Amino acid sequence: MQSVETFFDHLWQQYTDINPQAHAIHALLQARGETVVNDHVALRTFNTEKLGIDRLSTIFENMGYENRGSYDFTAKQLNAYHFEHKENPNHPKIFISELITESFSDELQAIVQKIDDQVDAAEVFDEDFLYTGRPWNLTFDEYIRLLQESEYAAWTAAFGYRANHFTVSINHLTTFFDIQSLNQFILDNGFAMNESGGLIKGTPQQLLEQSSTMAPMVNLEFSDVNHLIPSCFYEFAKRYPTESGKLYQGFIAASADKIFESTNSM
Repeated sequence: MQSVETFFDHLWQQYTDINPQAHAIHALLQARGETVVNDHVALRTFNTEKLGIDRLSTIFENMGYENRGSYDFTAKQLNAYHFEHKENPNHPKIFISELITESFSDELQAIVQKIDDQVDAAEVFDEDFLYTGRPWNLTFDEYIRLLQESEYAAWTAAFGYRANHFTVSINHLTTFFDIQSLNQFILDNGFAMNESGGLIKGTPQQLLEQSSTMAPMVNLEFSDVNHLIPSCFYEFAKRYPTESGKLYQGFIAASADKIFESTNSM
C-alpha cells in the first residue's frame, strides 16, 4: 500500500501537469521564503454504485483516513464528505463530492451510465485510481449536453479522476497573515480569481475564510476533437480557532457551493 505522502505526490504531479498556474503560484510563494502547506484536496465523482463516494472512500480509509463530516448542496444536487487522517492531523484533508444523478434528466443519466459502464469495477479499488484521469471515452457533444444541465457533471466527465483543486493553508504562511493580502498578491501577479459570492467566501465568525483562482482553460482531448475547457484551480484557506482553541477543521457548505464555481466558464 502506498503512503499518504506518495499518494499526494502523485496527485500533485498530475494536477500541476494540467494546471500550471498552481505550480506558478506555489513557486511565487516559495520565492518569498514560504513553505507551502496543503490544507486539503477536492475530488469529484458520480453517485453510481461503482463510482460513488462510499466506494472511492475505501482508498482513503486504507491510508488511515476517516469520515469527519457530510454536506448537502441542494442547488447543485451534490453530496459531499470530508475525511481527516486518524493519526496524523498534519496530513491534508480530503473533500470528495458526488453528483446526485437521479435528480437530472434521462439524457444526463444515460451519459453517466455509459461512463460508468466503461469502468472496470475492480479498477476502482486500485490505490492509484484517483489520479488515473478519465478512464472512459467522451465526445465533445456529450460534454456539452452535460454542461447544459450541470457544470459539475461536465467537468467530472471530461477530467475523470484527479484533484479538482489543492489548497494553500494561509495559517502556515509567514509573510501573509490574512486572506485579503494573499488575494491581492495573487491578483497582482495576474491570476484571475473567483468572485462568485465575493472574493472571500466565509467569515472569521464561521471559522473559515476561503478564496480561489478561476480554472484556466486547457485544450482537452475528447474522443472526437480537442477543445478548450476550464481545468483545475488553486484554493486558499484561513482557519480560525474553535472554543477549545484548536483550529476548525470542517467546511462551510455555502462557501464550498461558491468555490465549486471556480471551474465555470468565465
